[in-house]
Amino acid sequence: MSNLNLNKWRISRRQLLRGIGATMALPLLDCMAALPAASKPKRSVFLYIPNGVNTLTWQIQKTGADYEFTAPLKSLEKHRADLTPISGLHHPMVIGKHHNCERVWLTGANVPGDGGAFRNTVSADQLMADVQGGSTRFSSLELAIEGVSLAWSKDGIQIPAERNTQQIFNLLFGVEKDSKETIRRRLSRRGSILDLVADDAKRVTRNASSEDRSKLDEYFTAVRQVEERTRRADEWLNIPKPTLAPTEAERLQRKLSMAEAGEYYRLFYDLMVMALRTDSTRVITCGIGSEGNTSGIPEIGISQTRHGLSHHNGDPEQLRRLTQTDTFLIEQFSYFLDQLKAQQEEGRPLLDTTQVLWGSGMAYGHSHGNANLPTIVAGGKALGYKHGQHVDFNLPKIGKYDVADATGHYKICSRPVDDNARVSNLLVTMLQRVDVKAEKFQDSVRPLSELIA
Repeated sequence: MSNLNLNKWRISRRQLLRGIGATMALPLLDCMAALPAASKPKRSVFLYIPNGVNTLTWQIQKTGADYEFTAPLKSLEKHRADLTPISGLHHPMVIGKHHNCERVWLTGANVPGDGGAFRNTVSADQLMADVQGGSTRFSSLELAIEGVSLAWSKDGIQIPAERNTQQIFNLLFGVEKDSKETIRRRLSRRGSILDLVADDAKRVTRNASSEDRSKLDEYFTAVRQVEERTRRADEWLNIPKPTLAPTEAERLQRKLSMAEAGEYYRLFYDLMVMALRTDSTRVITCGIGSEGNTSGIPEIGISQTRHGLSHHNGDPEQLRRLTQTDTFLIEQFSYFLDQLKAQQEEGRPLLDTTQVLWGSGMAYGHSHGNANLPTIVAGGKALGYKHGQHVDFNLPKIGKYDVADATGHYKICSRPVDDNARVSNLLVTMLQRVDVKAEKFQDSVRPLSELIA
């Protein structure tokens, strides 16, 4: 940069955005007099897989309630009454632009076709956090098993995701080593540093180029986010942290890696369930992988990355392996739904107050087709959802699927059949279910009444 050197502040944007990493979380208690009044939890979870699926084995071929789960989806049969597969959705401004699909999955923003730099818009989860996050220690929780964060601030700045399971546990349940007074002094010092950073940046801005001003704008956004997290941390400092049974704490602190992918995925899901169960947060995003490079799954005999498998060039063996990884990912998702069902809250499963979106910003990875996105909505019966059907926006126009004709079927994954079948329609529906006052989100044309009782 010509006139600006952010390094002299010795605070990176990532450090700022991560904010207060040592504060704890617990259920709402009567002693929280200084905090916003407790409200009935309405929860949201967003789970992203990269590079689409093997759409030939994935595609459900019948609409309505008497559909049959395809082979990769079979483990969801026990959850039929609690979920809705959706076919035909797309992001209009992203069609034909395969780069950055994961970055705009929850925003629907326009992206450059060459994958270059762009300024994103706010993600749906952060609008939910503004409404549902006031009563919880963390307005939202950003995680990634692999890959990048799905969450973007109102200024279009990416909010970093935590990938380390021990750090996630510490964030939620870890025991503070310092006294409250020491922590409060540290928070106060952090506030003072932020003030100095802001004053210094304002002086520099006067002589900065337009490019530097844009970078400073991003930096100011990061500062504002940390100021808010510092304020929240101070408000919650006197509130006791959740306590877990020793066996539960030990289970949630296991040291695992992608070498044992099944257990590793399930550990992330267990931590998410516990965060929701303790009302530490009501909004969670989790990237399950990166479009560019996601690990193989050795325990099922897959050494190739998901990106590599998605570029199969029609090879039957590669397609078989891709289906195998699709099946594995759905099995882990099914486990997550199992756990949300197992936890009871006021006489009903935690899943009933939790809307879950599982999907990808890509459909057919080999040609980067990003229409007909694989999409599943689960849970949220207490939020007004009805499930048990396959909602399909393709079949009314095409009559039937012919997955035996791969070329013809893949066209459906490259260009939308129904221009008005938009992911943003689903996102605005989800926003409204958790009391966000939104008639429209990005390029939405209507809420999906098909999902609402």
